[in-house]
Amino acid sequence: MRSVSQPTDSNSPASISIIIPTYKEAGQIGSLLRHVRAAAGPDSLLEIVVVDAYSPDSTAAEARQAGARVVLCPRKGRAAQLNFGATQARGSILYFLHADTYPPVGFTHDISEAVARGAGAGCYRLAFDHPSWFLKSNAWFTRFSLEVFRFGDQSLFVRHEVFAQAGGYREDMVVFEDQEITRRLKRLAPFRVLPGPIVTSARKYRDNGVWRLQGIYYLITAMYRLGMSQQKMVNVYRKLIRQDKV
Repeated sequence: MRSVSQPTDSNSPASISIIIPTYKEAGQIGSLLRHVRAAAGPDSLLEIVVVDAYSPDSTAAEARQAGARVVLCPRKGRAAQLNFGATQARGSILYFLHADTYPPVGFTHDISEAVARGAGAGCYRLAFDHPSWFLKSNAWFTRFSLEVFRFGDQSLFVRHEVFAQAGGYREDMVVFEDQEITRRLKRLAPFRVLPGPIVTSARKYRDNGVWRLQGIYYLITAMYRLGMSQQKMVNVYRKLIRQDKV
């Protein structure tokens, strides 16, 4: 974990800082940013911060062209990039979003209303852009406010001062950093699962096979629950899952 600063101007109006970590998302990030702008609506007080880990492709340029503020993180890794983005963010609410996950229309209203009603943090239910009944059944359980059903793809909103109080994400964690921080945030403030779904890409399932990939996730989850080291989990992840980012 690292020290995470609070908004510099406490008298500024309530706003949302959307923080998106990226690495080699050229061809994808522009579409997401255009969706985010449209889904937020013209009157939303928000900023979009893309935290890029020096992608070798045109991710940063594409994000800038789509209107995001791009900051380059000296350390690659989702937790490190999210923390770095939080230090750059000016909003009173932080909204952490994956680069392949699309929030619903009106999400800024949903988040602002939840915070106004007392929530310190929260997320959306999950949906996949895939017709698989198996993925739909897995996503159905994300409506419950239990740590075991929390995933980074559900996004995470949190009041800036609560995130700072929690100390941010654990940067020594490469996997399950989202579940771990949720546990700590719940100790500090009410956590709310918003009723609508957020849609995430099933591209990794398409590349690896739905049943095969979910089985690997179950295996890594069991390793996490048994207290095995991050290195062992990462080794399994890299060996079994076709990808190039972890």
